[in-house]
Amino acid sequence: MRHFTSLFRAAALRALLPLALLLALGGIAHAGQACAEKSPTPDTIRKGLNLALKTRETLDASGAQVAIVARVGQDLSRYGLRYSHMGYAWRDHPKGRWFVVHELNQCGTAISTIYDEGLGNFFLDDLHAYEALLLIPSPEVQAKLATQLSRERALAMHQPQYSMVAYAFGTKYQNSNQWALETLAAALAPEAAGSRASAQAWLRQHGYQPVTLKLGTLTRLGGRMFRANIAFDDHPSDRRFANLIDTVTVEGVAGFVERKDSGARRQLVTLAP
Repeated sequence: MRHFTSLFRAAALRALLPLALLLALGGIAHAGQACAEKSPTPDTIRKGLNLALKTRETLDASGAQVAIVARVGQDLSRYGLRYSHMGYAWRDHPKGRWFVVHELNQCGTAISTIYDEGLGNFFLDDLHAYEALLLIPSPEVQAKLATQLSRERALAMHQPQYSMVAYAFGTKYQNSNQWALETLAAALAPEAAGSRASAQAWLRQHGYQPVTLKLGTLTRLGGRMFRANIAFDDHPSDRRFANLIDTVTVEGVAGFVERKDSGARRQLVTLAP
């Protein structure tokens, strides 16, 4: 887990944004940061916090209680994907307004944790693009999600053993978007809330389809050998040996929500070039 204390000197922060803005966005927390490949710079910090501020303003204007928020943490265009990671922005979180509840892999390990942190921290990773996707469910679904996101219920669908490409219908590992999807299932249906397997069974019954990534043997072997947070042994052998990896992505979750919840709506938040 990357620690930012030495990077964020008080003078630099004052030069970037007023302290009031940092507090409004939930502060700069040490927990919950993904494993960035580059150290943050004053420019990336400024852009990340500005995106967080614009996202908060958009959420306030939407009147939402809970919204799905996704970021572009890395370039996934070769897989036909735009967004890498998602969580739930909860307006009335016990810790403060518009905190994000999400699962993150601890840097350099195969372990994940559920975090709740401000929007400022959510967008302080080494982003590939300064853009956020907001998916705002219907008020009925938002109310169910707000109940599900309480600490105990949020943990109910969590599997600490992490794989970035976890099998969508497996329980050995979990990726961050999979936790968000299974948490949604648990919120929507009592029969899905008993276990991860129950949530996945409910998702199958209601038409959820994972996104299939085509990953060659060398790509899979390289990922498994050199990245602790990538594993493929939970995928069905016939699919894996055909280089077909069925996993949970932001786009797949968003599409399912829109099919299941006719009142859901999308909003895009970007920074001016």
